[in-house]
Amino acid sequence: MAAPHEPRAFFGRKRGDKLSPRKAALFDTLLPKVALDLAAKAPGNAAKLFAVPVREVGLEVGFGGAEHLLEQAQTHPDVGWIGSDGFLNAAAKALTGIEEHRLANIRLYHGDAVHLIDWLPAASITRIELLYPDPWPKRRHWKRRFVQHDNLTRLARILKPGGEFRFATDIADYAAWTLAHMQHSPDFVWMAESADDWRKPWKDFSGTRYEAKARREGRAPSYLTFRRR
Repeated sequence: MAAPHEPRAFFGRKRGDKLSPRKAALFDTLLPKVALDLAAKAPGNAAKLFAVPVREVGLEVGFGGAEHLLEQAQTHPDVGWIGSDGFLNAAAKALTGIEEHRLANIRLYHGDAVHLIDWLPAASITRIELLYPDPWPKRRHWKRRFVQHDNLTRLARILKPGGEFRFATDIADYAAWTLAHMQHSPDFVWMAESADDWRKPWKDFSGTRYEAKARREGRAPSYLTFRRR
């Protein structure tokens, strides 16, 4: 499922706690049905990746506990969602939710999101979400932050004109980093018109466990929305 060559991983650990027998079994029974095969040729329209008709397609990079991914898929059954995460336990949580709710509008990629993004057809995604990514706080690790010039170019290629890139973080430095990089991108426009536009979550945002932890520990999240020119 993962590409044979990994130029640089933007995620940290690949495995956490040992999987339960039920979750482990889903990698044999369910994952082959929902996993994207990057060895195959990508369709011209990303909507063709789903077994059910969908009117548009969204992408979540690094879905973590999969809470938001699963909620979006349940709330909007006519929207296809692609979730990418390199963490084994994250994939297990997504698979568990897909099975429990019998969701046909989610496809998964377990690996480096860069390979997936490069594989997807141009101008085929309506919304991309990067929620609470690893901030890589040490200076020597900043090159591993997902928001980089090359990756923004990648995202711009697959986003439809007028499509959105949504970014959430509880780390002020990463929010500033992202704004600085986006300001230098010719492909995106920051959509904020008032402070509430970045202080308050999006109306359809269901939240994540990382967000709840940040609030418990007194860190205020930032919610940034950028429009593809």
